[in-house]
Amino acid sequence: MKQNDIYYKAMLARDYRFDGKFFVGVTTTGIYCRPICPAKPKRQNVEFFAQATLAEKAGYRPCLRCRPESAPKSPAWMGTSAVVQRALKVLHSQQNLQFDEDRFADLFGVSARHLRRLFIDEIGKTPKQLSFENRLNLARKLILETSLPITEIAFASGFTSVRRFNDSFKDRFKRSPRESRRLKTKTGQPLTLSLSYRPPFDFEGLMRQYESHRIGNLEWFEDSKMHRVICLNGKIGKIIISNDAKNSSLKVDIDFPDTSSIHIIVEKVRQLFDLDSDPVLIANCLEMDADLKKLLKNHPGIRIATGWDAFETSIAIILGQLVSVDRGRILVGDLIELTGLDTGLTIGDKKIKSFPTPQILAKANLEKLGTTRIRKQSLIDFSKAVAEGSVSLEPTQDVTEFMKHVQTIKGIGPWTAHYMSMKVLKHTDSFPGSDLILERALKKHPMSVIDKMHPWKGYVAALLWRTYA
Repeated sequence: MKQNDIYYKAMLARDYRFDGKFFVGVTTTGIYCRPICPAKPKRQNVEFFAQATLAEKAGYRPCLRCRPESAPKSPAWMGTSAVVQRALKVLHSQQNLQFDEDRFADLFGVSARHLRRLFIDEIGKTPKQLSFENRLNLARKLILETSLPITEIAFASGFTSVRRFNDSFKDRFKRSPRESRRLKTKTGQPLTLSLSYRPPFDFEGLMRQYESHRIGNLEWFEDSKMHRVICLNGKIGKIIISNDAKNSSLKVDIDFPDTSSIHIIVEKVRQLFDLDSDPVLIANCLEMDADLKKLLKNHPGIRIATGWDAFETSIAIILGQLVSVDRGRILVGDLIELTGLDTGLTIGDKKIKSFPTPQILAKANLEKLGTTRIRKQSLIDFSKAVAEGSVSLEPTQDVTEFMKHVQTIKGIGPWTAHYMSMKVLKHTDSFPGSDLILERALKKHPMSVIDKMHPWKGYVAALLWRTYA
């Protein structure tokens, strides 16, 4: 069967596993859709594209019904060069909507001109063009899913001129922002957004991980929902995350005073729940081993648990060295109570403190923290290194170099470095084999087998933790 015929069958079945992995251009209407779109055009009237950008380059406009810009980002859309792969990851998770080509190119050690050439050759658009489209995609999501005023949405999407926003939006989506708005809800309510993923999705496994490693009173779990107090740019808010399995998406309720931070919150949730993972692609690799195939059958759609904030997660990992999960969680809570700042929020009868910044923790008195002297000093030295910039927690860096460098800090060894590379840098090929649970699992699943699972060894680790914990 030809590839396009497979795509057409997936489209007719509205198979969520293929969402974002290809797009359907309908020649009779001039629009392009996700494979899960309710529309079912005839085979002779469609053509298929591996990327949304290619469909737009061919002259198609995005469907107003299925909204292609809302599809999970595809790991297959990674370019062929390592530089483009890394750059695309950063583009889709960037926290600064104001795009600077030279500064962006510097992250990857190349000139802006060279990076533009690589992107045009492999993607068909420049990084700046893709960044601009990401802003418009965010704007349409906010227009269609919230009751925020159009002007506020323009600024939240990184535009400084409402007129330019209106012109750019209409040029991209062929309708003005006001013509696109279809949701009629009361203003003043918390925002609710939906974030798509590809099934299967082991939501329960992720929730167990996050609950057992919860961050003090900043996180709590009720009725299969994750509640989180968030602190961004000196402002405090809350989010609630739940699973909408029927529509293969997460529901995110956002109560935050600054709408300009919505894009940061959305990307953090996407990363926290590994929403852009391709479970079929990963399963095809892991199922080459019969034993791992059996484990995956019990836990389909395995995801890698990471954390809300890179520094916060790193500190929790250091405190978790050589202690039980329960003890590590208690130490994290104690650290927050000792060094965190009052947020002004009270949940139940608990006053909520924020997680300390690197600058605060580098100068903190940790005498009352119930851990070893060496570990306390590791916390201070690591925090100082992050605050001064000698240790970066950015995922753009070389993982091997990061692991070497971070181990020069006394008290940080291979286990911690591997754990950080997986949970902080989000490196999918990390495997902290010295972990006690993984050491036990390796007696049944030898490392020689796991090494063949490149570049998804991190998902093997997640599967083994899920099975043997």
